[in-house]
Amino acid sequence: MVFLVVLLQALFPHKVCQAHVVKCRIQDPPHPLHTYHQSGDFIIGGILSHGGFVSSPGTFTEEPPPALPEELVVVPKGYQHILALAFAVKEINESPQILLNHTLGFHIYDSYVHAKKTYHATMLLLSTLEKLVPNYICDFQINLTSVIGGLDSHISLYVATLLDIYKIPQLIYGTAPMMDDKTPGLSFYQMAPQENLQYAGILSLLQHFRWMWIGVVVMDNDNGERFVQTIVPLFSTNGICFAFLERIPDFSFVTEIIDTIKKRAKMNDKIMDSKANVVVANGESYSMALFRWLPYLSEREHMTKNVKGKVWIVTAQIEFASFVYQRNWDLGIFHGAISLGIHSKDPPGFHQYVDSRNPSSTEDDGFIRDFWQQAFDCAFPNSIIGKIEGNICTGEERLESLPGDFFEMSMTGHSYSIYNAVYAVAHALHAMSSSRLGHREKMHDRRLNLQNQLFWQLHHFLRIISFNNTAGDEVSFNQNGEVVSSLEVINWILSSNQSFHGVTVGRIVPQAPLDQAFTIDKDAIRWHSWFNQAQPLSVCSESCQPGSSKKVKEGEPFCCYDCIPCPEGKISYQEDMNDCYKCSDEDYPSKNQDVCIPKDRSFLSYEEPLGISLAFFALSFAFITALVLGTFLKHHNTPIIKANNENLTYTLLISLLLCFLCALLFIGRPDKLTCLLRQTAFGIIFSVAVSCVLAKTVTVVVAFLATKPGSRMRKWVGKGLTSSVIISCSLIQSGICTVWLATCPPFPDVDMHSMTGHIIVECNEGSVAMFYCVLVYMGLLAIISFAVAFLARKLPDSFNEAKFITFSMLVFCSVWLSFVPTYLSTKGKYMVAVEIFSILISSTGLLGSIFFPKCYVILFKPHLNNREHLLERSSKDLKVNYSGICLTRTVGSHNLIILNGLRPFDNPGQNLHSFQTGEAV
Repeated sequence: MVFLVVLLQALFPHKVCQAHVVKCRIQDPPHPLHTYHQSGDFIIGGILSHGGFVSSPGTFTEEPPPALPEELVVVPKGYQHILALAFAVKEINESPQILLNHTLGFHIYDSYVHAKKTYHATMLLLSTLEKLVPNYICDFQINLTSVIGGLDSHISLYVATLLDIYKIPQLIYGTAPMMDDKTPGLSFYQMAPQENLQYAGILSLLQHFRWMWIGVVVMDNDNGERFVQTIVPLFSTNGICFAFLERIPDFSFVTEIIDTIKKRAKMNDKIMDSKANVVVANGESYSMALFRWLPYLSEREHMTKNVKGKVWIVTAQIEFASFVYQRNWDLGIFHGAISLGIHSKDPPGFHQYVDSRNPSSTEDDGFIRDFWQQAFDCAFPNSIIGKIEGNICTGEERLESLPGDFFEMSMTGHSYSIYNAVYAVAHALHAMSSSRLGHREKMHDRRLNLQNQLFWQLHHFLRIISFNNTAGDEVSFNQNGEVVSSLEVINWILSSNQSFHGVTVGRIVPQAPLDQAFTIDKDAIRWHSWFNQAQPLSVCSESCQPGSSKKVKEGEPFCCYDCIPCPEGKISYQEDMNDCYKCSDEDYPSKNQDVCIPKDRSFLSYEEPLGISLAFFALSFAFITALVLGTFLKHHNTPIIKANNENLTYTLLISLLLCFLCALLFIGRPDKLTCLLRQTAFGIIFSVAVSCVLAKTVTVVVAFLATKPGSRMRKWVGKGLTSSVIISCSLIQSGICTVWLATCPPFPDVDMHSMTGHIIVECNEGSVAMFYCVLVYMGLLAIISFAVAFLARKLPDSFNEAKFITFSMLVFCSVWLSFVPTYLSTKGKYMVAVEIFSILISSTGLLGSIFFPKCYVILFKPHLNNREHLLERSSKDLKVNYSGICLTRTVGSHNLIILNGLRPFDNPGQNLHSFQTGEAV
């Protein structure tokens, strides 16, 4: 009560009421200039925004008059709000389904966007009709059930301050960010979607069109600051930054409009000079009329003639409205603007209802005459004023002829909220009057009791109310007292005839699935002519294409950056990525470094030309070796075979055959078995082959040395020497391989990093040291064989087979010496191919150098391969050494050491004709 007393004293200082006087003399303040009353059983109050007063501020140089001269300024578009409320009440009273035997009425006042006048109007709603006596019943009390209002947030707060005391429901038809942080139990309901939905909608819009460099214009008040504090962190975390942030001084109808706006003339130039082509604007319902001043207040002369295009994005609270003095102002600056609007539909009959309105048919409407005069720029005849200058209002003017920024025939979002608010109250009243409590009332005091209960009982029914309005939309409130609704995305278009109208191009539905919550038809949008109907860009820097990343410029917002190519081995798959990323081990970067490509699994297979070729050569040489072996077996009784140590020859040929075949182990997808056998089989088989060559070479040298008188080498000549050399050398290699397999055996593995674009399927050698031990040991045998053969190359002509062994070992050593660097410098299947190639070449060198000359004699010179020819040639070329016990014979190009049939050197007197068998080296 203390608050009310203070408030009343401030509002109405001329009131005098003495406690000892039975009857008070009350001097009412001036009655509001604009009211609209309609009686009914239940009254809905309305605090709407229709206009305001402009007055010159006091100078304080003299005593001010009791009241400063004021001039009414009407925002014509706000008149539709009044019509929406009256139309909804008319429909409900005509409906037989709502409020049976009861009628709705309304009392509408204008807030004039002024605190004092808003409090006055609210007190009038709470008082006896036409008498301002709060909490005092004179004659009868009006049946005020609820109040609809106001439009702007601070007006809503003024109304709520009083209504909350009485717990009278308040239905706010505009956004009310100042009241969003309400606590449960407060007595107001919000008919417009919360501002959080608008923030998300604007963000979705910016992200959809990739507008990352924007400007922001807000009113310099609490709502503007709240908007800034909310969107700056929200937008920044989503990659949007701000070219400028301007605050327009809060507008008040009791101040000089022009003086206030002129202070921000430089603001317009800053906005127009900015590279940001998108401007997000937030403010009060009338703020767009203030923004229209900007191009006219520029400090640059050319600015009004050549206005640079911007995409204005405005919140749902702002209406595209104009003051009456802006009738002929150019609206081109807002052509192509996009606004978020409260979802609305035209109820059936609303257009006809609006079209039928005229001042002569609505005597109770205290708003229509001033609206009519200012909207149509005319005046009604008045006997007091006398002669009227200018146009005379006939009352027959058509509302549909007014431009869209003055009046709209279709129901706007705010009007639709008022319309739904009236229906919500009516349905809640209907539900309450039908409840059990209502039926228990006695008929004679039903009205009075119901009146006393409305203040607090109506809230319960409003919270649970849910209905479909005449336009087909469902209306209900959530647990916070906010209507469950959606937002529309509206594109504002200035036609060639200068008509300004909005076209719905999208929608924001929070209840829809995430991928359908924001929809927009960008092809339906018409942009400002500055952009030549191309989608505008609004970025500080050009987008970094995939394959590059952003590098923020020092000292500038994060939206301003340079583009740098991704480092080798990394990719960026989207535009404007902050960093480049490595592909997974199973992928590799594309040439443009914009996508990861799955790697091919690479191994030497039988399905590719290289694998087929190597397999073909391996099988071909194996077949040739088999033919040589078969030839030797077929002619095993011929002197040239007997003279070449059959067993040693067969062992060498079989090992060479296996060498060629072991090359096939390296072709195909590696598995556990092939990995175990590859290198070990190759090492052991090759060691046997080289051991055979070494045994052949050592035997030649030992046999020659044994011919010297008194030589101790005689006991080493024979099959025992060759067998010992082959077995001992092979066992050493087998021991190395056994240790290798026992400690760290080879196994199948993949190498994902050595070759770009390929996953190498390979055999991991397990222990690289053991692998090179195998190679080193095999090389050591070859070097020894080469050295021994090289030393024996100058033995008498009959021993010149050492020359062929020398050549074969030279080829062998050359191949494997070049193998090591080549093997280390290649990767993948080519590494395997190098090893196969080395195996084939070295084996072919041994086969060709040692056996092809003998095969040539056997197959093409058979006359040289018989005893008679040997004996005949022996008589000519016989050379008896000084011991007289060893005969040598050169047959063609082949060396034969012909020994007697007895154990060598047992019978020095044996003659040549006693030759039975021979042992060859």
